[in-house]
Amino acid sequence: MTKARKIAAWIILLLPIILFFLSLNIGAYSIPIGDVFRTLASPLLPNLKAADSTYQDILFHIRLPRLLLALVVGAGLSVSGASLQALFKNPLVNEYILGISSGAAFGAALSVVFLGRMFPPQPAAFLFALVAVLAVLGISGKIETSIVTLILTGVIVSAFFTALLSLVEFFASPYALQSIFFWLMGNLSLAGWPELAYSVPLILAGTTVMILMRWRMNVLSMSTEEARALGVNIKGEKLIVILTATLTTAAATSVAGVIGWIGLIVPHLVRMLTGADNRYVIPVSASLGASFLVLADDITRSLTSYEIPIGIFTSLIGIPLFIILLKKSGRIWL
Repeated sequence: MTKARKIAAWIILLLPIILFFLSLNIGAYSIPIGDVFRTLASPLLPNLKAADSTYQDILFHIRLPRLLLALVVGAGLSVSGASLQALFKNPLVNEYILGISSGAAFGAALSVVFLGRMFPPQPAAFLFALVAVLAVLGISGKIETSIVTLILTGVIVSAFFTALLSLVEFFASPYALQSIFFWLMGNLSLAGWPELAYSVPLILAGTTVMILMRWRMNVLSMSTEEARALGVNIKGEKLIVILTATLTTAAATSVAGVIGWIGLIVPHLVRMLTGADNRYVIPVSASLGASFLVLADDITRSLTSYEIPIGIFTSLIGIPLFIILLKKSGRIWL
């Protein structure tokens, strides 16, 4: 990369930290920036006078878990999309290509309509997201199968789970149907420490593995013959990438719903900046994805008096942006 591109990449890597602290003051209830830092530091510094208890409740029980979840989910979805694009050598692949979103949607709907408290929506969504991907891998037969076959199998499995979702919606009560649609639109409004406790470790684990494997993805992007000549275990490493991307996306989707376009758009934007070298694309995608989702959440929380589901906002932004990027696809991917 040129010096200017390296500087831009470093700015993007630092951007999530800046946006995180700025976003703590965004919302219906404004908190002075000095009180934000005092409130955050009060549990660590016993001699520091704590801010108003209202500030503590807002920051520690609402904004802090929500922003942390936005950071982690945005990073995880972006890295998963970038990794699968590199693995499949296809710039149109996203993190949901193997049926994760449709499987998760069916699991969440099944829980809301039939299972109730016996099996909450988040674990159900996570479980059926994994089932969908395992079904894709099982039907396609082997990891070394052609990319077209794997993607087509993902489309078929997605269609199957979408049909099951429609069947569940048919039997749902109006209240349950409203809950399902709210989850499908993607949102962070229900974020809390319990949701972070089980989803964040999984997302961070998967994201970390993909970042550590970023230079291997350059090799996996080569032809099979070239990769084997370099001594790469193609089957094993492809399986690791697919499973870690699945784990990350499933955990993110189970807690935040279906938030589309991040894993498709963000890697393209990063490639415009850094080129196609995955040693840079993967970590910068994590940072830009985290920043993008935090910024999107800030806008949906403050744009109107009521909150717009974040999945709708990312789609409204992502679709026209993708049309623009599509015309420059040669510069982005090659």
